[in-house]
Amino acid sequence: MAENTDQNEAKHDNSSSPGNADQEKETAASAYEAFSAGKYDESLKSLEALQELNKEDYKIALNKAVVEFYKSSQTTTGTLKQTLIAMKNQVHTSAEDIDGLDDVENSLLYYNQAIIHYHMRQYSEAIAIGERLYQFLEPFERFAQAVCFLLVDLYLLTFQPEKALHLLAVLDKLSVQGSNKNGKGESNSSNKDGPNQRAEFTARIEAAKSKMHQYKVRAYIQMKSSKACKREIKSVMNTAGNSAPSLFLKSNFEYLRGNYRKAVKLLNSSNIAEHPGPIKTGECVRCMFWNNLGCIHFAMGKHNLGIFYFKKALQENDHTCAQLGDGSSGQSKKFTGIPMCALLANKRYELLYNCGIQLLHIGRPLAAFECLMEAVQVYHSNPRLWLRLSECCISANKGGSEQESKGLPCKKGIVQSIVGQGYHRKIVLASQSTQNTIYSEGQSAAIPVASMEFAAICLRNALLLLPDHQQQDTKTENGSKSFSQSGSTESGSENSDACSGKGQDADKFLSAAPSSPLRKQEVENLRCSILACSAYVALALGDNLTALNHAEKLLHQTKVSGSLKFLGHLYAAEALISLDRISDAIGHLNPENVTDVSMGVLTSEQDQGSDKGDESVESSGKQTPLCYPSSVTAARAMMLFNLGSAYCLRSEYEKARKCLQQAASMVNTKEIPPEAILLGVYLELQNGNTQLALQIIKRNQLLPTAVQRVSPESRKKPVQPVQLPSSFTPVQRK
Repeated sequence: MAENTDQNEAKHDNSSSPGNADQEKETAASAYEAFSAGKYDESLKSLEALQELNKEDYKIALNKAVVEFYKSSQTTTGTLKQTLIAMKNQVHTSAEDIDGLDDVENSLLYYNQAIIHYHMRQYSEAIAIGERLYQFLEPFERFAQAVCFLLVDLYLLTFQPEKALHLLAVLDKLSVQGSNKNGKGESNSSNKDGPNQRAEFTARIEAAKSKMHQYKVRAYIQMKSSKACKREIKSVMNTAGNSAPSLFLKSNFEYLRGNYRKAVKLLNSSNIAEHPGPIKTGECVRCMFWNNLGCIHFAMGKHNLGIFYFKKALQENDHTCAQLGDGSSGQSKKFTGIPMCALLANKRYELLYNCGIQLLHIGRPLAAFECLMEAVQVYHSNPRLWLRLSECCISANKGGSEQESKGLPCKKGIVQSIVGQGYHRKIVLASQSTQNTIYSEGQSAAIPVASMEFAAICLRNALLLLPDHQQQDTKTENGSKSFSQSGSTESGSENSDACSGKGQDADKFLSAAPSSPLRKQEVENLRCSILACSAYVALALGDNLTALNHAEKLLHQTKVSGSLKFLGHLYAAEALISLDRISDAIGHLNPENVTDVSMGVLTSEQDQGSDKGDESVESSGKQTPLCYPSSVTAARAMMLFNLGSAYCLRSEYEKARKCLQQAASMVNTKEIPPEAILLGVYLELQNGNTQLALQIIKRNQLLPTAVQRVSPESRKKPVQPVQLPSSFTPVQRK
């Protein structure tokens, strides 16, 4: 901003009153010299004198506002913003009207507005102004270069790497042409300052090239284009050396490739102590360092270490915010007392998002819920974040997977207690019923607590935030301002039209800040995951019609993964049984419906920035939960167990016995769920074989003899696979 505002000052002073007396020109020159030397009081006096000579030129007032802003050490951002808005109204123009020569005269006013929008994180407004300015700028001006760099930064912040690469290609050509032009001009000059000017120009060109290489690396990382990124990384290391930004970029690149140990080594080798700090640069490198370590360890599956590093990053971020001053006491004080560049230093909500995702994987859903609830106040338009909140609610209300898996090989899942002695000794079986459970009695479902009712609201929000199928297809064809373009769908793709910025075959992205945007296929995967969770939550709340509706929608999706299709059939059957439509439920419980139980997870997602990865990578290398069917055979056995329950409800005990025997022969004895054993016990009791039923309970396994009837508790069996992590383990990675 400093360099660009210097440029503004020079432009405004030298062109403020063309054709006037030499006195005005001298006053303007002295004002600029004083400003460049940091003598802001002298500069203000000169500008006031100039204003007395020419009261009609608003550019003098603009320069005064800029000088006063620098005099306050760039801490009066709000005041400067209001001044610029007043000046824009004074000249009766707006960003939408920039199309004439008159607007070229006002371009520096618009540029300063774009800079303020950028630092206030109002990226859409800044891009709108920058793109208008780009249309009529002279290509060899330093001001044009400043506008291009601002646009590149904005495109990368809004995940539009294609457009960023297009601008970088233009900048590359202009820098070469400008260098040649300047070289020829200097060779014909006999000025004493010629060599100094040439050295200054050369240094400026080299700095611009180094910056362009770093921008290209960021763009290729966002596109997951490994080969192109590798080439640019070499250029960055040659031009910037082992500086903190270059090492952070290289670490991010290795993280993208899965070389996690090397990524950690590169981070540790960066000398972050030498970084100027957030007040000067607007970046808290220590915070980024701990955050990146957290992301890497998350990808390695070391979640406890990951949360440790994220907490360190949060502490560092809070320390930085305390240094900058508390700006949370009202809108009027929000942008006062803090240098403008430091307004971007606070990464609290991105870090809370990371902490929430990490805690959810550790198995601490309530702590994760608190973190994500704070993050959703800022990122309320992210459908994936609403899904994560619902997963926290589900996990908090169903118990941990560890607790469930422990119940399988022992009698705890079957026998509740034993009463009496001798002849009067009775075994009390545990109830598996979860129907009609009241999760949050006496309070509104809209209150943000980790309840199933609130989970239903979160899932409804997530579905509403996703584009409709028809709407999405239309946007893919016609284009949309809210979506960015990318020609790369795989990590190794290099064939994107990097210099065109158009990419006709490129996917449209759905913004999901603070994490990376969603491609069209990822949106469909996310939709399937939300529908699966919605069906489960509706079943838990006893809303069977809604559950059936969600399950059928899930099964009608064109690209639903095998695991979610399996769950869709189970949920639909559960809802139909509760609605006393057992014949329809039996159709869903056909084992032939299960042909695949793969998780169907896409490649890792990560948040790419210049030197940070604010979104935890949701690695696809997670192990399948213990209670989830690990193969098609196990899934079909699960279907048969449930099918047996359905037959029991129709008093077709022979069919139920066959289903139970067939399912038991397909899986290991230890993998038979408690509900199936209770089904066997009930069938033996129905047949009058009390002793055999007791043997089944004592051994905690099905015996090879025929079983005939089922217990009413087994009606809940279709829900059982859902209560395991399967309901959201595949969902988390969409």
